[in-house]
Amino acid sequence: MASNYVKMETQPVRREDQAAKATSSGYYSGQVEPASRSHSSDAMHFDVVVKSKDDAMRRDDGGDIGCCGYVLYALSIFMIVITFPFSLCLCMKVVQEYERAVIFRLGRLVAGGAKGPGLFFIIPCMDSYTKVDLRTVSFDVPPQEVLTRDSVTVAVDAVVYYRVQNATMSITNVEDSNRSTRLLAATTLRNVLGTKNLAEILSERETISHLMQSSLDEATDPWGVKVERVEVKDVRLPVQLQRAMAAEAEATREARAKVIAAEGEQKASRALKEAADVISESPAALQLRYLQTLNTISAEKNSTIIFPLPIDLLHSFLKK
Repeated sequence: MASNYVKMETQPVRREDQAAKATSSGYYSGQVEPASRSHSSDAMHFDVVVKSKDDAMRRDDGGDIGCCGYVLYALSIFMIVITFPFSLCLCMKVVQEYERAVIFRLGRLVAGGAKGPGLFFIIPCMDSYTKVDLRTVSFDVPPQEVLTRDSVTVAVDAVVYYRVQNATMSITNVEDSNRSTRLLAATTLRNVLGTKNLAEILSERETISHLMQSSLDEATDPWGVKVERVEVKDVRLPVQLQRAMAAEAEATREARAKVIAAEGEQKASRALKEAADVISESPAALQLRYLQTLNTISAEKNSTIIFPLPIDLLHSFLKK
């Protein structure tokens, strides 16, 4: 029995392959539809419905715009022609190097992606466009009151750097990508810091920044937004906690100073003991030390009168 479809036995075609074929060729010339199983074979068959080039061109323009759309399209072209060259003022638009224009025709997204940079054309009364800035934007995250894992309340603020990497997705997938990114950054800051201790927040800022950047980048990817960098600016502690930490640090430093002084006294006493043992072995060494001490005193205090007393005289008194 004759059929309007061309039967062919093939493998299922993925949507990604169809999209790649449509992008490379400008229009897709066939639509794959599953057919019923054949009586002569158990293999799966597919019916390829060959579409016309007009249907493919209609899909490139954002889909079927309907009869009214085609009438409006014809009237717009007619008005552009009869008012030429004055109509160029409404048809020609320019976007800067750092901008892209997302065009909608009768509410449908025009195929081909965002336009720009440079000159592009629109059809008045049918097309509307939105400019998207692709430059990197920075904003300050308002100070967030965060309760850490060890039950300490701190106020933390940060700065976020991001840019729009897909202008079409930033317009069609989210109402306001800038506002949404700001709100998400504040929420992510609270969520990430809530899992950290106070000591980790104060000492591991770089790790926290990288964790926030990866979380934000993953969440904003469907919006066409790329988060480039996140930096934690300041961590403000309550005044009472600052005083307690200062007192603890001062006590720790005093205890450490006392330990160091005691260790120094211990080492000095050992050195003096060894010096006394050396001097006791030679009586002349004690006399030389006595003369050295006199020399030091005479150099520092010139007004002091010193009467040298021989050490040997002391031995006689000590024996008695």
